[in-house]
Amino acid sequence: MYLTDYHTHTRLSPDGEAPLTEMARAAVQAGLSELCVTDHYDLMQLDGTPFTEPYDWDPAVEQLREAQAAFQGRLTLRLGLELGSAPFFPDRAQAAVDRPEVDFVIGSLHNMTPEAGGGDFYYVDYKTPEICYACLDDYFGSMLRLAPMTCYDAMGHIIYPLRYMNLRSGQNVTLDRYQDQLREILRLVAQNGRSIEVNTYNGRTVADWKPVLELYREAGGELVTVGSDAHAPENVAKGVREAYALLADTGFRYVTVYEKRVPRPVRL
Repeated sequence: MYLTDYHTHTRLSPDGEAPLTEMARAAVQAGLSELCVTDHYDLMQLDGTPFTEPYDWDPAVEQLREAQAAFQGRLTLRLGLELGSAPFFPDRAQAAVDRPEVDFVIGSLHNMTPEAGGGDFYYVDYKTPEICYACLDDYFGSMLRLAPMTCYDAMGHIIYPLRYMNLRSGQNVTLDRYQDQLREILRLVAQNGRSIEVNTYNGRTVADWKPVLELYREAGGELVTVGSDAHAPENVAKGVREAYALLADTGFRYVTVYEKRVPRPVRL
């Protein structure tokens, strides 16, 4: 089985810990065939202030070449980026990914809209369901704006806020009221030739993706990547095998990999 992890972070991310060589070593030990590093570039800071510095690709390219040399013949390595808040700064988002070295871009939303204060969803105190749903209203409104854009390849962690609402804060929030919005988002992703990712959150949220995958198939979606969202070597590939099984159970036949932003299906 050709196992892939297409959402990982190194020390080049503000919340990453290890160089790419250590992440690659963990990938080999976990039985992966391909690893894509997707360090963060968020166009908004944690407090919602715009981040205006361009992404520095040089260290990313340097550590990729070092790791490719060290693991040649044992692991395919790809250079990616997790791009945050693209709908709010579309020109800057497009400029960030217009580099020939880039293999893959995740389009993510970590922040609320500027109109809602722009703060990172991580820092919200989800003490009531009302607060949760207000944040989700904002989140999926932004995702509708992101879906038709061309600066990303995979729509990142669609169920992202639930990890803080339910797992951390003990709420029991569902996406039932967002089914129509999700259908439209997933239709646009599929129509646009983009993919969605099954983000396992280090193996903690695999089963939660089933209803999203079912909606995606109904919308005609076929391209899916799988990523652990690992920020440290010990979490590389966590939940990947389970995600492959879920994809197969939901009717998908392939997982998607990328080279120079061109998708390629790999049989599960």
